[in-house]
Amino acid sequence: MVRRRDPAVRALLVERAAVMLGQRESITLRALVDGTGVSTMAVYTYFGGMDGLRMAVRQEGFTRLEALLQEVPVTRDPVKDLVALSAAYVTNAAHNPDLYRVMFEDGIALEDPAAADNTLEHLVQAVARSRQHGRVRDDVDPLDLATQCWMVGHGLVSLVVTGPLPPQAIHHGAAMLTSLLTGAGDAADTCKRSVRLGWKPNIPGI
Repeated sequence: MVRRRDPAVRALLVERAAVMLGQRESITLRALVDGTGVSTMAVYTYFGGMDGLRMAVRQEGFTRLEALLQEVPVTRDPVKDLVALSAAYVTNAAHNPDLYRVMFEDGIALEDPAAADNTLEHLVQAVARSRQHGRVRDDVDPLDLATQCWMVGHGLVSLVVTGPLPPQAIHHGAAMLTSLLTGAGDAADTCKRSVRLGWKPNIPGI
């Protein structure tokens, strides 16, 4: 008789492993399941072993990010959409700090190697739409500008969510993105309005 796998057990193990990996704790089978009522065999049942668990943790970070990016609506203002996607990136990291730390661990493989590129593609498409609408110059490469927007969000997250700056510093993102996007060709007043409407990260503490 084949036992049905419980999604709650899998989620529990992923969450506990994320905390341990994110905080650079030594992760062992016994430490992982201690106090959970789950046996060490569950790691093999659900993940095939510790390496599989680590892969699942990193993958979960991108899965949650993708889900949040999917919730950002496509509107008639592509610059606002681009900024809203950047805000969603920051929000995801703020609400999943341990998973966020593991997402960029190159020493851990991804179950789906395309997952990281797929999340960035949301921003690339928003830049492409911005160019089509005349909001950025025709010579702006969508991937380049999308990457720069991602770098703004990633830098803020690294300093605020996982670093030394207070949560209020996240507000600097609006000015940084405005400078970046006007430099790419958007009109100053129009850009400021789009950024104001799009930059609404949900950060605990502010």
